[in-house]
Amino acid sequence: MKDEVYSRKTAILEYRENIPNGFQVRDGLKDEGDRRFIGDIFMAGHSKWANTKHRKAAQDAKRGKIFTKIIRELVTAARLGGGEPDSNPRLRAAIDKALSNNMTRDTLNRAIARGVGNDESDNMETIIYEGYGPGGTAVMVECLSDNRNRTVSDVRHAFTKTGGNLGTDGSVAYLFTKKGVISYAPGLDEDAVMEAALEAGADDVETYDDGAIDVYTTPESFGEVKDALDTAGFKSDSAEVSMIPSTKAELDAETAPKLLRLIDMLEDSDDVQEVYHNGEISDEVAALL
Repeated sequence: MKDEVYSRKTAILEYRENIPNGFQVRDGLKDEGDRRFIGDIFMAGHSKWANTKHRKAAQDAKRGKIFTKIIRELVTAARLGGGEPDSNPRLRAAIDKALSNNMTRDTLNRAIARGVGNDESDNMETIIYEGYGPGGTAVMVECLSDNRNRTVSDVRHAFTKTGGNLGTDGSVAYLFTKKGVISYAPGLDEDAVMEAALEAGADDVETYDDGAIDVYTTPESFGEVKDALDTAGFKSDSAEVSMIPSTKAELDAETAPKLLRLIDMLEDSDDVQEVYHNGEISDEVAALL
């Protein structure tokens, strides 16, 4: 298997009502019997589609906050690179993210117009924080902020509360590569998708036993490849530019909940746009969460 995509957009999401005997819930997770969504750690050997599909219902409860973060990214991308997605890969990726989260075209276009208008109140800067999470996981936190002091305080607090620590620039970045990822649910002709993707300039195509497909691109060719696949009639389940880890950290039933808590705390910050990590769990550990 090639490296799976590891971000808050790809997760094993368990809707639990019962916890197996002998499993102790730790670090702020609810007591036995409580209904709760658990997300954001990825199952070994599974496609991005298989991990993502369990996440959809939980996103509904957070849709307002998700939209706020996407709008920030649309405004910033348009301000920095212009309002034309064909010549602005960052904006194109933000548009695809907005549409995959069912944002209306009207809302999307208003955000782009704000960015192109160069309203000084919309001046945000992109900040990347790096650190080490529970179980030795490498974590990258992508933020959009107008106040560095506030943002770093929130991020450092989340790491400290969960037993991790905020690192220095470059401490874990070398473990990740930025790539475009276009994912398809099972049911498509794998050979046809692969042929169309490679002809359009994709770097690689990964197929899985369940029939799901992940197409990998450079950030620069992401929009062009997706357009070609759309034109060929292949509707993607998700499409984004993400950070792919070169190594993975296997988590057990003790460290997995701690990483979940870290991610939840980070995502609760309005300044945090994305959380990337290399944590991974087996099917056996997932069954305990």
